[in-house]
Amino acid sequence: MKTFPPIYNFYEVVLADPLKYRQLECDPGLVTEFNCPLQHRVQSLWSQYNYILFVLEGKKIWHTSSAAFEMKAGDSAFVRKGGNFVEQFFDSSFCVIVFFLPDAFIIETLRPLLKPGSWPAADTQPVIRLEMDNTLTAFLQSMLPYFTRMQPPEKMLLELKFRELLLNIAGNPRNRAFIDYWYSLIREGAGASLRSIMEENFCYNLPLEAYAQLCNRSLSAFKRDFQKTFQTTPGKWLLAKRLEHARTLLTVSEKSVSEVAFESGFENLSHFSRVFRERYGISPAATRLQTA
Repeated sequence: MKTFPPIYNFYEVVLADPLKYRQLECDPGLVTEFNCPLQHRVQSLWSQYNYILFVLEGKKIWHTSSAAFEMKAGDSAFVRKGGNFVEQFFDSSFCVIVFFLPDAFIIETLRPLLKPGSWPAADTQPVIRLEMDNTLTAFLQSMLPYFTRMQPPEKMLLELKFRELLLNIAGNPRNRAFIDYWYSLIREGAGASLRSIMEENFCYNLPLEAYAQLCNRSLSAFKRDFQKTFQTTPGKWLLAKRLEHARTLLTVSEKSVSEVAFESGFENLSHFSRVFRERYGISPAATRLQTA
């Protein structure tokens, strides 16, 4: 039985190994500069916190359920909390600085910028590219010395640096997609957030506890609110969405059956094949042949 590499919690892996991942920590989040070789060419990961990344060296591709974002030296992006498939390249090292940021801290920082009645509808991807202007470049350079100091900076100073980062991003009109997302999140409230989080993260093999954490709920509250939102249970909804996504990949892409199963959130190939046949009356391999 072929099993797939497990999804790992990006934030917790970094936090658990300060010797490998150089860290600057304060109450609202964590900053870290690190090299991160993975064991597989494509690895699934998730984080309960949003993160902003600055690529210093190398290249990786962040894959969402609907798009791919190549990140190379000099690039920056805001990655919303949730899951991604990250494709790495073994011919060079990869160095990045990451700022982990919870929703509440970002909203608290950006709320004074919001003008009532000016919140546009947002249709943003889980990965939002950021414009690296002179201000943001200078901010990044100002952070680098903190990683080499013997004594870490005061937490109050780090918190101010987090806020400086967010305000610098929001102050650049070319980062409109970033600020539009936070406008819409505040306007639409928790119910819309639950729906969007599930629609964007169904294809990752996460336990229900992780989905609840992403939605800022206890497991019991998550199940209750999920039922109200989707009129079904999380397990049934996830299986249906994953199978639908898998059938789409089989018909429109050249990915192997194994790749399709992995990228649709299934733990192993045999389970995927069995439930796919039960749902559609045909095997995944036969579905692929029909469209070849």
